[in-house]
Amino acid sequence: MAHNKSYTLGELASLLNLKLVGDEQCAIHSLATLKNATPGQLSFLSNPSYINQLESCNASAVIVDAKFADACQASALISESPYVSFAEATALFDDSPAYEPSVHPSATIHSSVEIPDTAYVGPNVVIEPGAKLGADCVIGSGCFLGENVTLGKNCFLHSNVSIYHRVNVGNNVIIHSGTVIGADGFGFAFDGKKSVKIRQLGSVLIGNDVDIGSCTTIDRGALEDTVISDGVKIDNQVQIGHNCKIGEHSVICGCTGIAGSVTIGKYCVMGGASGAVGHINIADKVQVSAMSLVSESITEPGIYSSGTWHMKTSQWKRSNIRFQQLDSIAKRLKELENPTDKN
Repeated sequence: MAHNKSYTLGELASLLNLKLVGDEQCAIHSLATLKNATPGQLSFLSNPSYINQLESCNASAVIVDAKFADACQASALISESPYVSFAEATALFDDSPAYEPSVHPSATIHSSVEIPDTAYVGPNVVIEPGAKLGADCVIGSGCFLGENVTLGKNCFLHSNVSIYHRVNVGNNVIIHSGTVIGADGFGFAFDGKKSVKIRQLGSVLIGNDVDIGSCTTIDRGALEDTVISDGVKIDNQVQIGHNCKIGEHSVICGCTGIAGSVTIGKYCVMGGASGAVGHINIADKVQVSAMSLVSESITEPGIYSSGTWHMKTSQWKRSNIRFQQLDSIAKRLKELENPTDKN
């Protein structure tokens, strides 16, 4: 939806399908946090920890759950899920640049490629033989689409995205700058003297409604394909190894590293800078805490963590010494619990 300069609260209530308590003619021109909002802006409360900011908020209106409406000094838009409603509101105020359908003269496009009339292809784009673009795609400057790449409808590739040969991308996919899809998986066989490269013969399949952040890499499969399912959201600087399968609507947070042949279920969350060793399975609805390493398969839903809490360096050093002594302590404890009869 195109950005409008302002909306009345009545219009916002209708567009967001929310109940309005307050002045329906009040004009809203932008969004803001509870702490920094000023008149003419819309804010939201999703975390009860910020309830004290609600009472002093200067926004003209706030998206809130019904149970907090009485604490709101401004007009209120009542929502069962304020954070989701806020997300929907951001689309109304989105001021990202609009791209008119066109092909920049500096783009290099193979003669076999048909560009839809509704697509935008920016400066210095390279599109190789056999590639296919769906309607309403935006291909930002400097992007590379290899042979036989397929993009579905309404895909948005920001500048300098590289998609290697035979990668298949679904509809409504957003890929941010610097990301590489379909590079070789890290596969080598050691012959006793040197590493022999294993040619990566698979590809990458990306479903519909997937978002991929900046400078992320998703490797192609060795024999079968790497699969990113519908609705998956991937943050910046994520590494996904060859032959991984990421289930529907899972979220992979920034700086996560996933080794090859890992299967992650549906509705999972891999916290920031977390990792997974290769050839394991993670069940549906698993949440892995930030900076945790998953070193074996997880078979039940739940929240999983590894590592230790931060502490002062002097305390960490003492704890590390104790950690190294655990094996000998366990042996001594076993001897105390089961003394040998020396008589």
